[in-house]
Parts: sequence; C-alpha cells; structure tokens
Amino acid sequence: MWYNNILETIGNTPLVKLNKVTKPLKGTILAKIETTNPGNSIKDRMALKMIEDAEQAGLLKPGGTIIEGTSGNTGMGLAMAAVVKGYRCIFTTTDKQSKEKIDALRAFGAEVIVCPTNVDPEDPRSYYSVSSRLEKEVPNAWKANQYDNLSNTQAHYEQTGPEIWEQTEGKITHLVVGVGTGGTISGTAKYLREKNPNIKVWGIDTYGSIFKKYKETGIFDKNEIYPYITEGIGEDFLPQNVNFDLIDLFEKVTDKDAALMTRELARKEGIFAGNSAGAAVAGLLQLGAELKDEDVVVVIFHDHGSRYMGKMYNEDWLRERGFLKDEKLTAKSILKKRANQDIITVDVKQSVLETFNVMKSLNISQIPLTQQGMVVGKVTEADILNALLDNPSLKSAEVETIASKPFPFVDLNMSIDKISTLIDKDTQAVLVEDELGRINIITQYDIINAISEV
Repeated sequence: MWYNNILETIGNTPLVKLNKVTKPLKGTILAKIETTNPGNSIKDRMALKMIEDAEQAGLLKPGGTIIEGTSGNTGMGLAMAAVVKGYRCIFTTTDKQSKEKIDALRAFGAEVIVCPTNVDPEDPRSYYSVSSRLEKEVPNAWKANQYDNLSNTQAHYEQTGPEIWEQTEGKITHLVVGVGTGGTISGTAKYLREKNPNIKVWGIDTYGSIFKKYKETGIFDKNEIYPYITEGIGEDFLPQNVNFDLIDLFEKVTDKDAALMTRELARKEGIFAGNSAGAAVAGLLQLGAELKDEDVVVVIFHDHGSRYMGKMYNEDWLRERGFLKDEKLTAKSILKKRANQDIITVDVKQSVLETFNVMKSLNISQIPLTQQGMVVGKVTEADILNALLDNPSLKSAEVETIASKPFPFVDLNMSIDKISTLIDKDTQAVLVEDELGRINIITQYDIINAISEV
C-alpha cells in the first residue's frame, strides 16, 4: 500500500502512556503524539482542512497565494499542502519564535516576514496586522486566519476527537490541551462531549495570557497581558475558535515550569516534543489532586522538539534565564572549585624578554596583555618562540609587537561544554569577570581539573 501524496498521511497519530513524569498522579495518563504527522505537528490537520474548505468556497483559486500569521506550525502545514497543491505562501511571524521554526517554513519555499512580539494585535507592525495588509495588497490572495477560521475547530471535531474516542475505547475522562488558537481543544472537546457529556476539559494557559481570567470572570483584562517565553499557547486577544463553554477551567503554567518539563519528557519518557507539551504536562501536575485511580487522561502533544533546539533544549539558553539549576559545571563553578588566583598580566609596553621571564618564573604558558588596565591581547610561549626564531633581536622589542588576539570573555553562567568549544591550539584559555568585577582566567588545565573532581 502507498499514499498518493504526503497529505494523505496526516492523522491517525499514536496514543502513548506516560510513566515517569506523571508518577505522582492517579489514573492513566496518555499522550496524543501529534509529532508523527508529516509536518511534525497537530496543525497539519487544520491547515489542510482550512485550505480544502477555502477551495470549495471559491476563496482560494488555482495559483493563488496563501497568507497567514503563524508561530510556525500552522505555517508548516499550510506550506506543505501548498507545495502539493501548487500555491505560493507568505507568512508573518513574531521575533519570539524559534529560528528552527522560521527556517523550516523557508525550507518549503515560503516567504517569512518577522514582526515584533511586544506590540498590540491592532498595531500595524503586529504579525496579525501585517498579514491582513498583505491579503489586501497581494493579487489572488487568501488569508487562512487560523484564529477565527472555524475550519480549524472543525478539523479536530472530524479527526482528533474521533481518534481519541476510539483509541481509549470511550474510556477517556479528561482532555488536557494547551490553548492558543483554540481549535484543537474546542473541536476535540465538542466531539468527545457529544459522546460523553461528563468528560472534563482542561485548558492550559500561560502567564501573560488572558484566557484564564476571561474564563473565570468574563473580563478581558489588558493588565493580564505581558511578554512571555512559552510558545504555542496563550493569547492577548480572544480567537473565535476558543469555545469557552466547552472548557471547564484554565490552568496557568510559568515559562520555567513549561521549559523544564519539555526537557523532562525527552529525558524521562523518550518523547521529543515541543514547548506546549511541557506546559500541558506541568499544568496537569498542578491539577493532579483532582484525579482518581480510574481516570483516563489524554494530553495533546502538539509538535516536535526539533523546533526548540535553540531554546528549551539548549542548556545555556535555559541557564541564562535562570531556569536551570547549576547541575552542570559552569565558569562560575570552575572558579569556585579552585583556590582564588590573582590573574597575572603584563603591560603591552614591556619587552618580549621581560614577558618571557615573568611566564618562566610563574611556570605559565600564556599571559594576557593589558593597556591602561584593559585586556587588549595575549602572548603565548609559541608566540615568543616563533618570533625569536624569525628575529632574535625582537627580545628587546615591546611585547605588543608579537601579541595575538585576546582570550575570549565568557559569561559566568556559560557551561563547561560551551567553554570547551572556545579552547583550541590558538586559544588556550578564556577570561571571565566574577561577581566582584575581577577578571579571572580559565585554562584547559582548570577545565580538566574541574571535570576530574565531579
């Protein structure tokens, strides 16, 4: 058996039991792994549905251009379908989105315009506004409008809901979904509630988004809105696809908890999923006291971890934001492990011979050079040897005449892995400014010594 094109492989994604990360919870916790869709996300479902409905309505004509504001995944689904069906794509996105997502869209031949995140939706610079303007300006264009296009919800009513019902043999008691456009949770919940009105539907929101307060109070509170890191969930406006009547409650999850749980899913379950999956599981753990032994919970895992390699799966990125405990060695921990050492430097105006004698007396192979207290270069034994072999009279010359570029400065929180990549035959050490503003040198020997003590 074969498929006629890649679009026919969308859907029928597996349901996988979670074991370790959900150990504190009662009930059976199942993840709907939407990463097995050909575009590696659940958005393939609604992207194709929106295109097919637009074709049938005469809104999208042969050779047309698809316009959309997208965080990446919907764009991927639209771009993939556009390749098969012969459409052009222009997408707007925000500067918050991972580089991997933007690169993936361009890989399918889509044009991508990156817009600022921290502006109101009505602002002419927002990715919503820019996409709307393009729809008017580009000939034969159609804007998918995933937020208000109810084909989004319908796709999940027709596909995701029935799949979950069949896969759980009708035993599902709770549906847990990170909410962005609202199509996934609303369409899936609508189908499941028709089968069993008692199924609980829990939406996962993020701090900086308006969903939770609006659900609980009916008030659209602009004071709830502020920038956040979590991708794929939360909004600063009310998409028409969010059916609040079908959602029992919203639970907010911090950027930190979402990011760390995303990593835990890979490390403890072997599931390489995206940021919204981490948020959904973190939210479920927060709500876990409400679960019973007989409950069957389905959590939607929207997209693939490969789109977050520069963020949630990058330890330096996590550490810079204070999300990661100091488990791995960093420049800071290397300094703590060794005794206090005053950095030895020489002034650029000292002679080559004087510099060599300093290095010889201290048994060091490289030394930073300073000018008016600022590090401006370095010199190594090899620099001195090569210079004197070429011209022995250089021993009385100022050392700056044979200097090489300075050692690179690193952040106190930089991991030992990244520091090691900076050290090679030409750069045998790095410099770091400690919390008191003092310059310290970290050599290859310091790194080896720190590792051996772990």
